[in-house]
Amino acid sequence: MSQPKPKSSKTSRSKPDEAAEPKDGTQPADGEDGASGSSRLWREWVKPFLMVLLVVCSLRSAVADWNDVPTGSMRPTILEGERIFVNKLAYDLKVPFTKVRLMEWGDPQRGDVVVLYSPADGKRLVKRVIGLPGDELSLRANRLYVNDQPAEWEPFADSDRTALGLDGEPRERVLWETLGPMTHPVTFNAYYGSERSTTGPMMVPDACYFVMGDNRDNSRDSRWFGCVDRELIVGRALAVVVSLNPEHSYSPRWDRFFLGLP
Repeated sequence: MSQPKPKSSKTSRSKPDEAAEPKDGTQPADGEDGASGSSRLWREWVKPFLMVLLVVCSLRSAVADWNDVPTGSMRPTILEGERIFVNKLAYDLKVPFTKVRLMEWGDPQRGDVVVLYSPADGKRLVKRVIGLPGDELSLRANRLYVNDQPAEWEPFADSDRTALGLDGEPRERVLWETLGPMTHPVTFNAYYGSERSTTGPMMVPDACYFVMGDNRDNSRDSRWFGCVDRELIVGRALAVVVSLNPEHSYSPRWDRFFLGLP
């Protein structure tokens, strides 16, 4: 007796996986992934970096900055190889990257150490304000006279040298100079004087300032390029931030770091 044949079951074979296609049947354009990567790079890295750079540069232009001092024209107040902090809000607020003033709340005073652009060649300089608008100034054998009032000189003690971190350069004659409420150190060459150690009298024009370096025998200042227009003054220098000695392989002068300017 024959047995009934079992029903054969059809086995379904699965088709190999195929790449998913967009529902609308379109294919991604060539290079679309690369464009997406470039967009992500711009959005996540380049754009934020540029925004931070713009903010930092704007702050340096309008709020605060530093200035490197390569020469000794402001010795003993500022030495060669020092970086000083400049307050650009000391007198006014300018539009970043311009000389256009938005607000003004003060003017440079006698004795202020300022950063300015030279009227002669546009170089950035650091000098001290000596003469204000309307002042009459003269120098007689390096003695400063303002409105016929002579500056007073006092000897520089060894303790003063130590406080300012000076190295006792034998060619320098360092004194305290006082004119009215202004007292600050000045340096003269012990062997020869500047060709402009006697000059004037001269009148400071309106909206201009007479500036000089504290190193009176080694400074190109208003004795050479004249008075400085108010708009050329960038800001007021307040302190030494970093001090490196270029004559000793730029070794740090630790005692002059973060030293306030007299």
